[in-house]
Amino acid sequence: MIDEAADGARRRHYGSFYGLTPAPESLAIVMGNCQAESLRITLEGDDLATVRIPAVHELTSDDLPHLERLLPRVSLLVTQPIRDGYHDLPLGGAEMIARLPRGARHAIVPTIRHTALYPAHVIVRDHSRPLADPPIVVYHDLRELARAAGTPVRVDTEAIRAIAARSSDELRRRESLHGAIPVSDLVDPPRFDTMRTINHPGNPVFSALAVRVRESVGLAPVAADPGRPLLDSVHAPRDLEVIETWGLDDAPTDHWVVDGEVIPRDTVLSAHREWYREHPETVSFAVRRHAETLRMMQS
Repeated sequence: MIDEAADGARRRHYGSFYGLTPAPESLAIVMGNCQAESLRITLEGDDLATVRIPAVHELTSDDLPHLERLLPRVSLLVTQPIRDGYHDLPLGGAEMIARLPRGARHAIVPTIRHTALYPAHVIVRDHSRPLADPPIVVYHDLRELARAAGTPVRVDTEAIRAIAARSSDELRRRESLHGAIPVSDLVDPPRFDTMRTINHPGNPVFSALAVRVRESVGLAPVAADPGRPLLDSVHAPRDLEVIETWGLDDAPTDHWVVDGEVIPRDTVLSAHREWYREHPETVSFAVRRHAETLRMMQS
C-alpha cells in the first residue's frame, strides 16, 4: 500500500525532477547511490545549475518519463559506474551517456568505499538474491559475524594496514576500469573527516572531487560550500587500534551516531547477534564473501 503522505513529501523533495517546480533549460544531474546527491551539491555554481534526482536504486519504471523529460536539457551528466539494465531499467552509465543531447558533457566518478578506518565493517549484498539488512545500521562487524560462525578473529595493526592496502588497491582498480576521475588519493592517509563510515565520505572528499569533475569538463575548478556536513546521517565507532595505527589525534568512541542519536556499540552488536540467529544464511554468505578479509584478521 502506498503511503501517500510519504510519496507526496518525496515528490516535493525532488520537485524539479517530478515537474512540480521549473527545471533550468540547461542543467546537470548526478546519478548514483547516496553519494551522488552530496556531489551534486558541491558541483552547483553560477555557471552550473543542477537538479536533484532520486538515488539510482530508488528509481522505478514510473520515474522513467520524468527522467526522459529532463534528458534533453542535460548539459552535464555525472554518473557512478552503473551496469546496463540496472534493475531491468535503462539506467546504466553507458545507456545514459548514449541518450544525452548533442554537445552534452559527461564524467564518471567512482563509488567511494574505503575500509582503512573501519576495517571490520562490511555491507553484505548478493546480486543474485535480495538479502535483508540487520537492524539499526546496515554495517556488519566481521568480528561479530565470525563469532557467529564459530571462528573468532581480531583486528590488530597488521590486519588494519593489510585491509586498508587491499581497499586502496580495489578503489584504484575500479577507477582505472571505468575511466573514473580518481578519488583514491583523497582518502589516503586516512582521516575521520574524510570517511564517516566505509561508504560515507565527508565534505573534504566531495569538495575535492567536485573541483576535479568541473575541471575535467572545462568549468571553473571550484566547489560550492554546502554550509553543513554532507552525508552526515551515520557515524561509525572509532577504534583505538585504528587511531594508533594511523597516528591520529582523535579520541576513540564506542558508539554509533544515527540521525543524530548516539547508540552504544553494544546495543547494535546485541541486536545484530539476535538477527544472526534468525538469519544464519546471511552469516554463511557473508563469511564466504569476505573470506579474504577474515583471513587477514586471523594472521
